[in-house]
Amino acid sequence: MAHILNTQHLLTTSGKKRNDRDDEDGVSTVAKKSSLMACEADPAVALASIRHEFGEHGGVNMSIEASATFTVMEPDTMRRMFAGELGPENDFFVYSRHFNPTVLNLSRQMAALEGTQAAYCTSSGMAAISSVLLQLCSSGGHVVASKTLYGGTHALLSHFLPRTCNITTSFVDITDHGAVADAIVEGKTQVLYFESMANPTLTVADIPELSRIAHEKGVMVVVDNTFTPMVLSPAKFGADVVVHSISKFISGGADIIAGAVCGSEKLVKGMMDLRGGSLMLLGPTMNAKVAFELSERIPHLGLRMKEHSRRAQVYAERMRELGMKVIYPGLTDHPQHKVATEMVNREYGYGGLLSIDMETEERANKLMTYLQNATQFGLMAVSLGYYETLMSCSGSSTSSELDPSQKAAAGISPGLIRMSVGYAGTLEQKWTQFEKAFIRM
Repeated sequence: MAHILNTQHLLTTSGKKRNDRDDEDGVSTVAKKSSLMACEADPAVALASIRHEFGEHGGVNMSIEASATFTVMEPDTMRRMFAGELGPENDFFVYSRHFNPTVLNLSRQMAALEGTQAAYCTSSGMAAISSVLLQLCSSGGHVVASKTLYGGTHALLSHFLPRTCNITTSFVDITDHGAVADAIVEGKTQVLYFESMANPTLTVADIPELSRIAHEKGVMVVVDNTFTPMVLSPAKFGADVVVHSISKFISGGADIIAGAVCGSEKLVKGMMDLRGGSLMLLGPTMNAKVAFELSERIPHLGLRMKEHSRRAQVYAERMRELGMKVIYPGLTDHPQHKVATEMVNREYGYGGLLSIDMETEERANKLMTYLQNATQFGLMAVSLGYYETLMSCSGSSTSSELDPSQKAAAGISPGLIRMSVGYAGTLEQKWTQFEKAFIRM
């Protein structure tokens, strides 16, 4: 009873089980295996392989199922749905907090994007993160997490969960694998949590090695892949759960708040359990109209990510030539450049974010003021993944939940500018605007 995708449905074209139709369509087992291998190599292939949902009257776009509740023809059908005998895989729906056909389709896309068995879409990225942690951890439990995280996640782990749920967290340098292993307390630690590319320092996690360390100790691995959809595929390297703020690159329009949990079918079904599921009982439900909007944007996510990454790479190289202290995983002097190169999906570059360390907040603010108000290079705003370049001084904005010592430990200097590189205008036009602002500095 969830907005989930089971692996069996990845290559089918309808909502029903196909039975013997594969032979009728001439689709061989070898062809299926080849397609699945291609899915693993490129998320775009996986997205193109899932069934296309048509509208109620044959429209090329699916219909929006805006109903909160659904009718049944016979009373016993409702009993069977609540007993778990009938569900969305059979086209039976009862209530949109439980499952909704339009949200189901978006969840199917998210599972394909991340290469997981199932997915569930939520009302925000923080809803996805908190629901996963509350499902996987129990009172008295323990989390090991990267000390460099989005400020909201850091606050959840360091303040909210200890106070309300008696769940504690040890924060570590995620690149120090010995420290990660030492921090895990066997029998108590339940989750290893980190971001594939850290906010805002762009530290790249060695997902295969961290997953190995955690799994050897019986710990689940949860990875936030918000910064790098299409670019990195954490599940392919051992992550058990992948979470997203869909509000960012996947949405691309800075007009929607949404999130997603991608993982095993067992996990998602557990989170939607009527009696003990965090998603079912806390109710971070996505609106069907939002799901429709997002499902129409995912097909061109790959094209957008390629351009975000291409421009970020060029800008980072040119900024370095100007003598600026720039952080970007695509630069050979980035500390985790080799690790990133081994993990990225080749065609999508190293992501659309870069950071510039101006050392002091005053200098950072001065540069951003020129970039926005004098040359129109970008906009001073939080969030990321927009078609315009967005920039903010992380220490006083999206990482402001951390105290000074925590910021220092995370490597967040007072003058660190996080820049989400957009694709509006031409590359050379926007670079000229950046140069003019830099010269004014």
